Amino acid sequence: MAKAVDHYIAALPKQARAFAKAMRAAIRRAAPRAVEQMSYGVPTYKMGGKNLVHFGGYAGHIGFYPGAGGIAAFAKQLARYKGGKGSVQFPLAEKLPLGLVGKIVRRRVRDHMRAWHEKNRCPTATDARARWHLKHQAACGCRPIPPTIRAAINNIG
Repeated sequence: MAKAVDHYIAALPKQARAFAKAMRAAIRRAAPRAVEQMSYGVPTYKMGGKNLVHFGGYAGHIGFYPGAGGIAAFAKQLARYKGGKGSVQFPLAEKLPLGLVGKIVRRRVRDHMRAWHEKNRCPTATDARARWHLKHQAACGCRPIPPTIRAAINNIG
């Protein structure tokens, strides 16, 4: 699927292509175990079969789609950019806020892990207890942790 994303980025205008490559690298650093593929016609990153974030290159901006939760959690920092409930547009005329993108992606990974734990009735659905949970999963009573989520828990700083 990475080849499809490569083709997508290669087809973008020169300036958008540079921004898209930087956005891709920032997302990969923040969620190294996420699966990269094309979905909805744009590069998409998934964990455990669920969408984390999407991005797309356009003539005047890079669209970033972390969902409503990702936007709401960073509303103050994103206020200066045009956007919607689950999206934000970073103009090509300005520097791309890669640090902020990384924070949003890491937040989406944590939200994804919490949602998985809640869905599976896990009583240890906090970041502080996630590592403990890996060792004591049998006592917890929840379903086995998917490999992508297990890897993300191991990456929690």
